[in-house]
Amino acid sequence: MTSEIEIVERIQSDLRGPGGDWETSYEDVLGETLLVFKNRHKSIREMFENNIAKWASREFLVLEQTRITYEEFKSCVESTAYRMQTQCGITKGDRVAILAANSPEWVISFFAATHLGAIVSALNGWWTETEIRHAIELTDPSLIVGDSRRLSRAGSLLENLQVIDFDQNSLFFKASEDKPEYPAIAEDDPALILFTSGTTGKSKGALLSHRSLIGFVDGTIHNAYEKKLIALNLLDIDISSLPDTQEIILATSPLFHISGLPAGVLMNMANGAKLIFRKGKFDPADVLRLIEKEKVTNWVAIGDMGPRVMSHADFTNRDTSSLTRVSSGGAHLSKHMQNMISKHFPQAAHSIGQGYGSSESCGVITSIGGQDFKNFPDSAGRPCLGYEIEIRDSSNKPLGEGEDGEIHVRSAYSMLKYWGNDSATAETLKAGRWLSMGDIGKVMDGRLYINSRARDMIIRSGENIYPVEIEHQLESHPFIHEASVIGVDHEEKGQIVKAVIVLNENSQFDVDVFSQWCSESLAKYKIPEIWEHRTQPLPRTASGKVVKGALTGDRKISNFKD
Repeated sequence: MTSEIEIVERIQSDLRGPGGDWETSYEDVLGETLLVFKNRHKSIREMFENNIAKWASREFLVLEQTRITYEEFKSCVESTAYRMQTQCGITKGDRVAILAANSPEWVISFFAATHLGAIVSALNGWWTETEIRHAIELTDPSLIVGDSRRLSRAGSLLENLQVIDFDQNSLFFKASEDKPEYPAIAEDDPALILFTSGTTGKSKGALLSHRSLIGFVDGTIHNAYEKKLIALNLLDIDISSLPDTQEIILATSPLFHISGLPAGVLMNMANGAKLIFRKGKFDPADVLRLIEKEKVTNWVAIGDMGPRVMSHADFTNRDTSSLTRVSSGGAHLSKHMQNMISKHFPQAAHSIGQGYGSSESCGVITSIGGQDFKNFPDSAGRPCLGYEIEIRDSSNKPLGEGEDGEIHVRSAYSMLKYWGNDSATAETLKAGRWLSMGDIGKVMDGRLYINSRARDMIIRSGENIYPVEIEHQLESHPFIHEASVIGVDHEEKGQIVKAVIVLNENSQFDVDVFSQWCSESLAKYKIPEIWEHRTQPLPRTASGKVVKGALTGDRKISNFKD
């Protein structure tokens, strides 16, 4: 009788070995010998053309009354690329910034720009004018496209820039017979800038290549296909006997995130899926309506989206039986959340899982799901194909099994650099193209465990927040002598932001005043929700750094703002 280990080894050998559908080889990537898929697309444009041809008649993008097939989408992309090239003068290497909510125009703009060899700068749609200004000044785009609401938030900043408003120039994104002249594109040419919070208090732009984005797609699809094939073989089910049904994805993750564009659009396009967008703020009632109406099969519930939907009064009145995959992103999926998903979506209980990655790594570094996740609920899983992991100490030396240290990752798909920030690049991309993740963790029995409490970064509802950015804004207020910001565990949001404040002499502690002060330059999700007033100086090390561990013990909270 064939053992489970033998089945796994045979399937992996068949898929990854010579002649396999996912044959691998070692090749030179930016001076390093790294594992890659041998038969791969060499540009986003090439991947786009091949996938569109396979799924031409299927619906691809849906937003309210707008429904676009793959074939129609191809025409829209080609026509928009033509207009970018001939009307806006966009050429290879130019930056095209996108500042908008999720929409078909967002996706059309991305593909049109990258078809021309331009670099898309994906601006966070929740940013304030101050944050938008920093990103635009950093990347110097030749063109900005977006919706009226978010473009208006940029204020006078856009007066001297080329701007195309989705809402006022809808014809710019419509199909026509026009096609551009396409330049040659190499695998390691840059394609996308994704912004990530930085320890300097300002967002950093992770520059990703065509290879990075295609690697994300190929690696994630391979990982899922291999696991599915192994599971079916163990059950003695022939995969060719399964129906070829279209997956229907509820795309609530913002497109300026790694979970929105690479995971949400690029990967699902390769699978011929249909993406359902929605307008406005997150609304659990409307999410339930869409799941029922569109018969959604897959949904990634970032942050507190899942709990808000599962606890909504409409939940029992809506048919959610079509939803066979529910996953989470932005923070570790707690045992409590796993149990909630199993209870509310029992048909998806077997598929609950999660992955670990970042904008800089541009890929799912580790993943875990099924019985393995039930057995090891605190783990982030085993490394995916093509990813190496090392745990290092403060001297950059590798640590042994079970030892906590900083997580380092290497693959062919890591970012090229931080745009316009050589010092941050040097700190993060180390010799041999090892990427410092900035997270603390350990490896045991081949599985990665992340100690999120050892990190400075706060993850609130899937959004990364670095305290120093908020601390800088607070300490610029005339009433505040010093401030420290920490994350507080929250059952639904993962973490929420807490500010510990020491006032100047004779100043008044006023939560509303300080919240308003933060809102002048910070997005809403970064504004502290818990406030503490201290009369003694904050504890500091000899080098002057605040000892944040000393702030997380038992203490009286002076004020709570709901």
